[in-house]
Amino acid sequence: MTRPLAVDSVAALRAQIRDWRGQGLRVALVPTMGALHDGHISLVRIGLERADRCVVSIFVNPTQFAPSEDLDKYPRQLGLDLDRLGAAKADLAFAPTVSEMYPAGFATKLSVAGPALGLESDFRPTLFDGVATVVAKLLLQVNPDVAIFGEKDYQQLCVIRRLCRDLDLPVEIIGAPTIRDAHGLAMSSRNVYLDAGELTVARRLNTILRDTAASLAAGADEKATTAAACRHLIAAGFQSVDYVEARESQTLAPWRRDREGRLLAAAWLGKTRLIDNVEVASA
Repeated sequence: MTRPLAVDSVAALRAQIRDWRGQGLRVALVPTMGALHDGHISLVRIGLERADRCVVSIFVNPTQFAPSEDLDKYPRQLGLDLDRLGAAKADLAFAPTVSEMYPAGFATKLSVAGPALGLESDFRPTLFDGVATVVAKLLLQVNPDVAIFGEKDYQQLCVIRRLCRDLDLPVEIIGAPTIRDAHGLAMSSRNVYLDAGELTVARRLNTILRDTAASLAAGADEKATTAAACRHLIAAGFQSVDYVEARESQTLAPWRRDREGRLLAAAWLGKTRLIDNVEVASA
């Protein structure tokens, strides 16, 4: 197995991209924060289906973490990540340092409203400004034809789509289906924080969301049904629930029954915060 070419500077990244462009090749980008799992690898596969070369960025972005969050503890395993990318046949890993991405004097921040409002931003107010800024930088650095993001972080996907439309960035944003374990738990780098007992509880999140989405699609009252979902999560063993909400799938505006929807949730299990989402069928 051969590891992909690994670079840590924008200059080296752009030099390789120029070479590929000179050959007339299409380029895909898969942005990640590392600690790669099967969900990330599924994005690489889509990238290789849609382009000739696939770049995977590995960067734990400090600007999207609040001071109380897990920036220092976030799993980092660059060697293992490069091995996984080699097995997946990714072409290049871009693993910059913080100083490469945010050099001395860096003073710019992007802010997105619309789909960024509510849900995650109510509990992580620094998140989407940090995401928008780093994703814009990565798209400008790589200049890909396509970029692939997982639907597990559904609100983030909607924010990035809005960002690219608003700034006329010439890239196709592809949302990839959430990859789950055999029990339905959405794969996440933070799942490594969970012990065996917590994993059993965590796997109830998707089940409860699917049952709730089915009730909503069948005509149940939205407020009462989502409130019941919160109670079911607590009864299942979650310590607290940040939100369970139905939104329109394209804009994340309040859900209307004649529109396709998404049911999104965030809940705490021990010291680990889990998010997930499922589709809600229109009436």
